[in-house]
Amino acid sequence: MKLDILAFGAHPDDVELGCSGTILKEISLGKKIGIVDLTRGELGTRGSAEIRDQEANAAAKILGVSVRENLNMRDGFFVNDEKHQLEIIKMIRKYQPEIVLCNAIDDRHIDHAKGSKLVSDACFLSGLIKIETELEGQHQNAWRPKLVYHYIQWKNIEPDFVVDITGFTDKKIEAILAYRSQFYDPNSTEPESPITSKNFFESLNYRSRDLGRLVGVDHAEGFTVERCLAVNSLADLL
Repeated sequence: MKLDILAFGAHPDDVELGCSGTILKEISLGKKIGIVDLTRGELGTRGSAEIRDQEANAAAKILGVSVRENLNMRDGFFVNDEKHQLEIIKMIRKYQPEIVLCNAIDDRHIDHAKGSKLVSDACFLSGLIKIETELEGQHQNAWRPKLVYHYIQWKNIEPDFVVDITGFTDKKIEAILAYRSQFYDPNSTEPESPITSKNFFESLNYRSRDLGRLVGVDHAEGFTVERCLAVNSLADLL
């Protein structure tokens, strides 16, 4: 299955929190999109890996993505080495995306920056024909995505560009709330964490509104780039 966009997250819920509004918009425009989670989020303060699996599947259905896979890397302990790069390369070559979305380049959780660099490096390596991979007994052809964009997570990183997601925020919140074990619940008896606060949940709305304010729309999501964006003419920026 060839995809237009492949979104990677170090943990289930990273993609939903960081760029699901953009995913929803692109799907509405006819794009085929998939999600690959690096870990099962087993070190999360609340819930369990099994609960997170169920939540991730529910969120995928809400978003309407074509596929979602989990590479079952070790939450908190995966590294950017050949073994892990090859697992990412296999996914890139399997789905041959034109665009890859991945974690923030710097963030509070150490897995986010690690995942960001791991996926970025694998995108480059995936284009090298002398790196040979097989998936399910079949040889894979080299493939390098044309673009790699990093979504913004906990830290307020200045975006290089933003995507207008006005009209898609309600569905985005619905997908995030599929992870009901993770976020604000005044009736929960489980331990608190930075993302279980009411303030964090409310910040999702005011961040998208603030990014939207910068470009004169109601809601937006921000991304950073690895290389300069090119346009055919100034009219493309209108």
